[in-house]
Amino acid sequence: MMKTSNDCCYIPKYAGCQKVECLDEDIQTNVQHLIALHDDFKFRFEDILSMEIPPWIINPFDETEVENVILQEELLELSTNEELKVTFKRRYQKFWLQAEIPEKYPGL
Repeated sequence: MMKTSNDCCYIPKYAGCQKVECLDEDIQTNVQHLIALHDDFKFRFEDILSMEIPPWIINPFDETEVENVILQEELLELSTNEELKVTFKRRYQKFWLQAEIPEKYPGL
């Protein structure tokens, strides 16, 4: 005999919600699947999750020191470009994807 929980789940159905009883065993199975999925994501994307992003990538307009001389020169040139500064607006992901950046600053 299957036990049911005291709580009920609500499953969306069109405009309203339909009340459905949830079995403890079903909830436990779903939790186990979610834990396995989480562990799989952690394993598959371990390199991305542990990646450290240098501060000059997050904000190229701050004064940051870079060891590589070519990078330092390009970063200095980029940081004085007022047009690019306007497009930055604290969204570094989109900023670095602009076609202009790799053309003008291939070292970065």
